[in-house]
Amino acid sequence: MASRVSNYVHFETPEKPDSLITFLENHGFSNTQILILIKRQPMLLLFDSEKTLSPKLEFLYSIGFSRPELAKLLSNYRRLLISSLEKQIIPSFNLLRNLFQSHDKTIKAIKRYTGILVYDSKSYLYPNMNVLRGVGVPESNILMLLNYKARTLLCKPVWLKEIVEEVKGMGIDSSTTKFLAAVIALTSMSKSTLEKKFDVYRRWGWSDQEIREAFQRYPSCVTASEGKIMAIMDFLVTKMGYHSNLVAKQPSIFSQSLEKRIVPRALFARELLSLGLVSNLTLSALFDTSEKVFVNRFVNIAPELLILYEEKKKSV
Repeated sequence: MASRVSNYVHFETPEKPDSLITFLENHGFSNTQILILIKRQPMLLLFDSEKTLSPKLEFLYSIGFSRPELAKLLSNYRRLLISSLEKQIIPSFNLLRNLFQSHDKTIKAIKRYTGILVYDSKSYLYPNMNVLRGVGVPESNILMLLNYKARTLLCKPVWLKEIVEEVKGMGIDSSTTKFLAAVIALTSMSKSTLEKKFDVYRRWGWSDQEIREAFQRYPSCVTASEGKIMAIMDFLVTKMGYHSNLVAKQPSIFSQSLEKRIVPRALFARELLSLGLVSNLTLSALFDTSEKVFVNRFVNIAPELLILYEEKKKSV
């Protein structure tokens, strides 16, 4: 292991890397996790493991993280190990616990995005929470955002304010979770990336007004990749014969799996229509319903249809 570490950092003597490796191994880190840590955060090799790293790990153990959880967490988010325990990690944890009024919710939020422990709350979290409060987002929705999509609250406040005003200007009610979905979608990508996705929709004949309405109806339609948008439109319009403008009215389709849901259900529906078992199927009924509801409504009406549906799922 030490020889592999030397590929990234060179020392006069092997004591430093050997000491860190032994320390991490004793705390349940795998060889792969150790290599990732050192490759991406080589300054760890300069630390006194027992004096600098051990107190951080012991604190994280004390608040409820198991050794395997912590090894995975820290190998994915190395910055936590080089952050100050007293000045950053503990104050951030206490702040989150006070906000959530729940130890369990705090731990779950940290697991979802460990970055909330290392960002400066006064520069990011507080200002961004105030931006949302300023446009009428309920406190419960702000905490939900912090719990599930904390990264959104840790972007530059100036940028978040710009996006919030843009979403507000679209007429989306700030008291709804749809408002948060729109903010999350727009903060997850650059303007140039967003415009490229709009261009894909335009290629399929959507007007700017239709794109805007689709976003207002289902903001996450812009989080699908350009490739996924193209593939879904190609299948539904070119192969299945749906009008492009009809798809624009059901933008939630772009959050569904093409292979696991859209293709098998569309092929199955075509068979139902050809057999005269249904006269019409809306895109919402076809793709937005859960598997259980879909099977009960359309598959269980005849024993042979279950076989047909399973065939369509396997044919993808």
